[in-house]
Amino acid sequence: LEDVDLSWNELIGGSLRALTSHLQLAGGIRMLRLCSCRLKDEDIAALGEALGCLPLLEVLDLSWNSGVGGGALGLLGKLQPSLKELHLVACQLTAADAASLGGLVADLPKLSLLDISYNPQLTQEVDAGGFRELSSCLSHTVSLTVLQLQACGLTPHSLEDLGSLLCCLPSMRELDLSCNKQLTGGLNRLTPHLAHVTHLEILDLHLCRLSPADLEALIQVLPSLSALMELDVSSNEEVGGVVSTLVSALQLSQMRRLPLSSCRLNDESFTALALAAPYLRSLDLSWSKVVGGRLFLLLDALQPSVIVELRLSSCDLTTDDLRHLAEVSKHGCLSSLRVLDLSYNGTVGADGWTALFTVGGLGSLEDADLSLRPSTSAPCSTWLPALLGALPRMPALARLALRRWTVAPPERQQLTYSMKNRNVQLELDQNLTESEWKSTNQEEGRPPGQNPVFIFH
Repeated sequence: LEDVDLSWNELIGGSLRALTSHLQLAGGIRMLRLCSCRLKDEDIAALGEALGCLPLLEVLDLSWNSGVGGGALGLLGKLQPSLKELHLVACQLTAADAASLGGLVADLPKLSLLDISYNPQLTQEVDAGGFRELSSCLSHTVSLTVLQLQACGLTPHSLEDLGSLLCCLPSMRELDLSCNKQLTGGLNRLTPHLAHVTHLEILDLHLCRLSPADLEALIQVLPSLSALMELDVSSNEEVGGVVSTLVSALQLSQMRRLPLSSCRLNDESFTALALAAPYLRSLDLSWSKVVGGRLFLLLDALQPSVIVELRLSSCDLTTDDLRHLAEVSKHGCLSSLRVLDLSYNGTVGADGWTALFTVGGLGSLEDADLSLRPSTSAPCSTWLPALLGALPRMPALARLALRRWTVAPPERQQLTYSMKNRNVQLELDQNLTESEWKSTNQEEGRPPGQNPVFIFH
């Protein structure tokens, strides 16, 4: 027995000792996950006692247990030096817990991943002493490659402590500082130290309220990050005005992901994206109205079989945009595409959807979202035959979302039948019954017998 996952079992809370008393008989365990088990102080203490019997433990995940915070973390005692991953997401860790955590990780020479995301009280201290102590102790974990601090209440002061830490972690590959809105205006306390992390591949700063000064500081350090492959600055409204400078500062041949959803893109920034498009494996421009009517500028820059994810939700796409998308699909540019999000684009006409699904070229597609906005609806009977005809050419499809599209009972039956022997998650709203549909048709003056029937070949 190497992997033990008892997550999402709330009855474990208060009775974990009944399990840990037997762990000494399973010394070969390498992964132990107890997420969302309502662990209490006595459970943490019992676990701490049992960890000494697990000399090979590499992964410990106690995420989503609020009882871990507030001092209970100290009850774990000394962790096994073999530990490589420690997950404490949403454990209500406090600044005092940060100091305790520092003591724990200081003796973990093999620790490569630490995830303490969604602990907003972690840095909420007048002098930030707890987080400073944690940062200081982490400087000894020279094997650390992934540090995730999403939604941890980071401030400019904590960024300064973090910056000092980065100088001691040359192996860092991934740094997640996303959803920390309080760090706005203070990124310049971190960026000078980022230049020393030459192996950094992933930097996540989405939803951080980055100011123009923050973005200027980031752009200055980007040329030094020659290994950077993913930069997420989405959901930062000021980004839209600096995309051209941002793209120019990146090592484009290395880039794979550059999400820019909800960034208030303008005409200039959208055009600048065409420089990066040929290299990107993932392109997310959702909630960018400037895309509508201009999608061809990006599509023409795509290289065959490179892009695997395309997200264009709520972009005011037009029928012509979908025709252009169909054209690049026809020429093989989307042959590796796995995720396609075209949701919330009710401005696309039936001809656009028909064109996209008629030409083929989506053989690798796994996830497709064509849903309409909430509180809206529209019939899909005109283009649904094209989709039904395309489904056999999408053998990898695992999810198809058609929320808010109205589907007549015969059409629904045909769609359901096409998924009968496939493991596809079909997201379709409950529409009218056949009798209700006939009643509606009669009220609209449409003969009920004229509902289309589709046949597979």
